[in-house]
Amino acid sequence: MITLILGRKGSGKTKKLMAMCNAAIEKSNGNVVFIEKDNTLTYDISHKARLVAAEDYAIKGFDALYGYIAGMCAGNYDITDIFVDSVLKIGGSDTAALVPFVEKLAKLEANIVMSISADKAELPAELGELAQEI
Repeated sequence: MITLILGRKGSGKTKKLMAMCNAAIEKSNGNVVFIEKDNTLTYDISHKARLVAAEDYAIKGFDALYGYIAGMCAGNYDITDIFVDSVLKIGGSDTAALVPFVEKLAKLEANIVMSISADKAELPAELGELAQEI
């Protein structure tokens, strides 16, 4: 299942994502992963989650991000939830490229939630039903 959290910069997307992550940790019978662009949330996410800074692994572009997420799922079948903060900062600003990225992610078995700094009107129509605006 894919969920996109939408809103402008400063609207509270990251705080909502962190709260969802921490709630998932309490409910999950497996592992929870939180991916961010850099190491700014080190002290805000529970130590029970696997916190990943995309910059530490040179993840740039939607293909690289998909490969990293799919590789984590392949290497650890116990991953139940994956949270990605600021997906456009990691994957690139091309919102049209989000469609094939999301389609590939939907084939994975994890619950995936991503934050995007954009309004629903700025996203391709195919992603509209996955979006939740803040």
